[in-house]
Order: sequence, then C-alpha cells, then structure tokens
Amino acid sequence: MPDRLRRLVQRFTPDYGQKLFLLATVPLILSLAVVAAIVAREARDTSEREIAGLETALIEAKKAELRNYMQLARTAFFIIYGNAPPDDRRAMREVSQILAAMLWGNDGYFAVYDYDGRNLVAPRQTWLIERNWAGLTDSRGTPVVDRLIELAKQGAGYHSYYWPKPSTGEEALMVTYVQGLQDWRWAVATGIFIDDVQATVAAARAEVEVRVRRTFAWIGAVTVVALLAVFASGLSITIRERRLADAKLKALTQRIFDTQEEERGRVARELHDSISQILVAVRYALELARRRQAMGHPGAGESLAQGIEQLNGAIQEVRRISRDLRPGVLDDLCLGPALQALTEEFGRRTGIAVRFETVVFRNRLDQEAKIALYRIAQEALTNVERHAGATAVTVLVRGTRKGALLRIEDNGRGMPPEAEAGGGLGLRNMTERVERLDGTLRILSSRDGTVIEATVPLSHMLPPDAAQAAG
Repeated sequence: MPDRLRRLVQRFTPDYGQKLFLLATVPLILSLAVVAAIVAREARDTSEREIAGLETALIEAKKAELRNYMQLARTAFFIIYGNAPPDDRRAMREVSQILAAMLWGNDGYFAVYDYDGRNLVAPRQTWLIERNWAGLTDSRGTPVVDRLIELAKQGAGYHSYYWPKPSTGEEALMVTYVQGLQDWRWAVATGIFIDDVQATVAAARAEVEVRVRRTFAWIGAVTVVALLAVFASGLSITIRERRLADAKLKALTQRIFDTQEEERGRVARELHDSISQILVAVRYALELARRRQAMGHPGAGESLAQGIEQLNGAIQEVRRISRDLRPGVLDDLCLGPALQALTEEFGRRTGIAVRFETVVFRNRLDQEAKIALYRIAQEALTNVERHAGATAVTVLVRGTRKGALLRIEDNGRGMPPEAEAGGGLGLRNMTERVERLDGTLRILSSRDGTVIEATVPLSHMLPPDAAQAAG
C-alpha cells in the first residue's frame, strides 16, 4: 500500500520541465486575468459615459419636442387668453376645448390643473377631470400635481414621474413640461413617456455586456492557445487581442461621434444664411438712419422704421426656422393636410397666389417619405419667395403607379444657368433627401418659371392595414 501510494504521488509530481512550463504559464495566466479585468472595466466605464451622453441627448430631444408642442398650443389659444379678463369663464371654456382637442401620438395630450389641484382637462384620462388631485404621488412616492403647480407658478419647468400610459394602462416614466397661465391660475402640462429612451439605453448596456463577454471569451481562447504554445507566442497573442479590444471601443466611440456630426450637419443645412441676410439689411438700415439723423435728414425716422420692420422679419424667420426643424404637424395629419397648411401659410405671408392640388393618400406614405416630401416643399417655397419673383405657385401631390409625386411650379424668372448647374445649398438638400429614399428629383427652369418634381418609389408606400394603423 505505501509503495502504490508513493508511485501514485511520483506519477502526478511535475518534473523539472513541467515546473518550468508552469512557472512560465502561471504569470501569463495571471497577466491575462489582469488584462481582462482592466479591459472589461475600461470598456464598461467608457461605454457607460457614452451611454449616459446618449441618454441625455435623447431626453433633451424629448424635452425640445415637448416645448414645440407647448408652443403650438399657446399659438392656438394665445389670442383668446391674451384678450380675456381673469374671470372670463367663456374664454376659459374655449381654451379648455382647444387643449382637449390637441392630441398627438398614441399617448400625447394636454392636461390642465388649477392652482388648487383640480383637474380641468384630461382628454385621454377623463377619470381625472373635475377632481382635486392635490397631494397626489406616483407609485414611488414622487409628488405629481403639487410639483406641477409649483413649477407653473414659477413660469415653466420640467418634472419626471411614473404615470399610467393611456394606450396600455401600464405605468412608465414620463417627462412633463408645464407652463403657468398666471391670470387664470392654470397649470397647462403636456408629457411624453420615455420608456423608449430607457429601452434604448438598456439595449446599449446589454450590447456592452455582450461585447465584454465576447472579449472575455476571446481572452480565454487566447489563454488556451498560449498554454499550448511558447510564452512568447502567448504574450504576442495577448497584445494583439488587447489591441483588438481597444479597436472595438474606438469604433464604438467613432460611431457615436459620426451620428452626432451627421445630426449637426442636418441642422446646419436647415439653418443657412436667411437670418444673416436679414440682419445685414437691418444693419444697413440702421446705419442709414444714423447718418441721416447726424445730417438732420427728415428721412431718418423712415430708415429706423424700416430697420425695425426688418428686425421683426428676422424674429419671425427665427421662429419659422425653429418650428420647421421638426414638422410636428405630420405626426397628427397625413402629408396632404400638412402641405395644405404649409401652402396656406405661405400664401398669407408672401401674398403670392398659391393653388394646392392633391389626391387623397389615406396616409399611405411611410414617415421618412412624408418628412422628406414636406421638407422639399418647404425648401422649394422658400426659394420661390426669395429668388423667383413669382406671382403664382402650384403645389401638386398625388400617388402614381410608380409611387408618390410632389410637383411645385411657379411663374417666376427661373434660375440662372450657374445656379441650376452648380446647385445651391437648398437644391443639394432636396437632392440628398430624394436620393436617400431611392427617388428622383427633376428641376426644369426657364424664363417662364421653374418646375420641381420629386418622386418617391413604391417601396415607401405602406399597405392599407399598416397605413390605417399609422394614421
């Protein structure tokens, strides 16, 4: 028995060569473990910072969307509210009806509370109406109505809390923007659920964990190979794998930066030099007024008034550009009514006769195509206003056997050959939008006017069932 035990111990006792191998591989294994821990920690830290930035950007975009909705609502009832005394019940009822009718998306609506906590408007959650909700908290104990009223008394602000979604009844995190109507002691609020943002962030974190686990798997595989090879080969593979992990992190960071730059470039294309031109004209008018005043010229007041009028035009242009950055009307209406509203507003603003023709789409275009055609119409009408010298414009949108057609025709002076050949920023914007949809853009210009035709292929036409759900 002792001899058998001794032979068994000798059999499993490493020899000198095995001891050298273990001496070489144990530090390698430890080194690989340390490297894996560092790479994982750096990957998580870097990705967490990038995800936090992404989450902040998405929430800020949601807040900007809420501000736009609130601005649309204030535009709708501003005249009624501004002309009404504090105790005008009729005006209050009219404003309540306006706000109750303004719905957006599947869950968006406007809610109104008086400063005592009583709900006045809640079209998608009518069980709230005419009940006092002072002291209401969400499922996590966050004050809801009292905080909204507090922010409204301060003027405006944002508040986040958990609230049941009208479409599903399930509770989700909501960001609410509230403004106060101090004369009526009203808190007007609208909110948007950010469960989609949370889902995006959770998916990003899950992707990071998958990448970290994948990196660990690679490092484990390299360790197995290194144990079967010489220490130098194992060290070389370890360095290569670490560089690969760093390259993955850099690629992830670069993709985020590219996305940010692409969005900034899109916004920059929308905000070209219209404001600058108006402000230059204002400066010239003010300088002329100053010179005339210094000379005692009686036309100084006229130049000053002209500068003020142009400055008002700049203010209106800033508001228009801010509103046009996101065509929110497309979320509530299909393309035809949205373009009709655009052309009517254009005709009122410019005095140019506008004829709008359409064939009912029944909201068959997908969202990307609707936004692209709406933007092309905006850009074309802007060019007509600034450069064409036209007195009449015809806007046509309809479906064809090949897809959808948008046609804008004016009776202006046409485009100069160099502009038509080189294409300004606006024309490049239209071309890029259509090319992104695999469509075509035709521009026909002569001394009798200009015709712009944008065609979207059938691939962007939704089936009837999907169109009805989207509408």
